[in-house]
Amino acid sequence: MSEIDWNLIRSFVAVAETGSLSAAARSLSSSQPTLGRHIAELEQALDVTLFRRGRQGYVLTEAGSLLFERGRAVSEQATAFSRLALGSVEAIEGTVRIAASEMVAAHVLPAMLARLGLEEPGIEVEIVASNQVENLLRRDADIAIRMVRPTQNELVARKVTDIALCMCATSAYLDRRGRLSAPEDLRDHDLIGFDRSDEMIRGFEHFLPGVTRHNFRLRSDNHIVLWQAVRTGNGIGIAQQQLIQREPLLEIVLPDLALPSLPVWLAMHRDVRASVRIRRVADFLHEEFRRYSAGAA
Repeated sequence: MSEIDWNLIRSFVAVAETGSLSAAARSLSSSQPTLGRHIAELEQALDVTLFRRGRQGYVLTEAGSLLFERGRAVSEQATAFSRLALGSVEAIEGTVRIAASEMVAAHVLPAMLARLGLEEPGIEVEIVASNQVENLLRRDADIAIRMVRPTQNELVARKVTDIALCMCATSAYLDRRGRLSAPEDLRDHDLIGFDRSDEMIRGFEHFLPGVTRHNFRLRSDNHIVLWQAVRTGNGIGIAQQQLIQREPLLEIVLPDLALPSLPVWLAMHRDVRASVRIRRVADFLHEEFRRYSAGAA
């Protein structure tokens, strides 16, 4: 084996990142049979089994895991090569409109976009800060960062990463009210949560049976208000682990408590994929959010 078709490596990386042929096919605008054939050809060429197939989807074997990081590096280099080639035809400049949740738009994106500005000074960015699912079909945005998977057929969506969520409070609040050793201790504390939405109540029910909205002393459906309420010592709330770790006055509460993670999806309309500047920003954000979830950004 002296040479491997690049398309086989690209398909391998896409399946490893998404965990299924169908999701990988959507991300590459390909078909499941094509990706299945690519994986089989690569396994035959390497004489190794890269994935275990089952109800959980495609799970990397030990050999597959060893090859994945190198394959992803090759993928990133190939993407950079394509951008360079395309950039000689279309300048990477102009406006890109990004839709994101209020918290991501206010507390996560700005630092990322500052780095983008250094790399691509010709790109102008507009941010739509909203927790509503922007309708990319109407072109309300070029790129949408969402915590739910977009389902419209006209959209191309990539699962980027999962962001860890943790309970937290200020050290001053915990000094005053006491630190917690078990989930039941939450009954003796001021909780911060949603107002009209019962999503957080349903989540708390798993480890704090009988909880009601009255257990939450401060309530709001605005995520930025909730974050500020935690930061100013109103009680215990839930936030992204990476944001908590940036705040020297905050502590993680009950660190061993398993909370659902926050999935991050990057979506765009199929028609804008040919735009070099939009693809450039989408690829940049993909890598930035992976770094962010790993605590590296």
